[in-house]
Amino acid sequence: MTAKKLNLKKIAIEKTNSAVLNCLNQIYQAEMAGVMRYLHYSFMIHGHHRIPIQKWFRAQADESIEHAITIGEKLTALGGHPSIEPVGVEETGLHSVRDLLSESLIFERTSLELYTSLVKLAQDDIALEELARQFVLKETAHVEEVQKMLRMPE
Repeated sequence: MTAKKLNLKKIAIEKTNSAVLNCLNQIYQAEMAGVMRYLHYSFMIHGHHRIPIQKWFRAQADESIEHAITIGEKLTALGGHPSIEPVGVEETGLHSVRDLLSESLIFERTSLELYTSLVKLAQDDIALEELARQFVLKETAHVEEVQKMLRMPE
């Protein structure tokens, strides 16, 4: 391979790595925002169905922490630096169970899109692709679960 082709390949790899690190950082920030979001939701549940719904939101917050840790470790393993910039979590002021679940669905779909992007960026990094695919599977399950929770019984 000529020096010019090697240099172009190096530039392409650096560009891909930059995109991967950026995507991982966006995922990390989204998961950290998820912790705040789901804890807030758990506090705002009131009424006779509070206990199971509050527990579900707390479990979602715990899972967001686990995801953030995994992504933060991968990000630093690849030479990146997890952002400590806070990501805004919109406060709609709407706190019915249906409203909170609707907001959750938007958040879960956004997370799914980020993980799907990571699968595409992984290219020849099989371990990264597998990690991203596992998260796509988890996030897809979350989207489907929230959709079922929003579905009204007939």
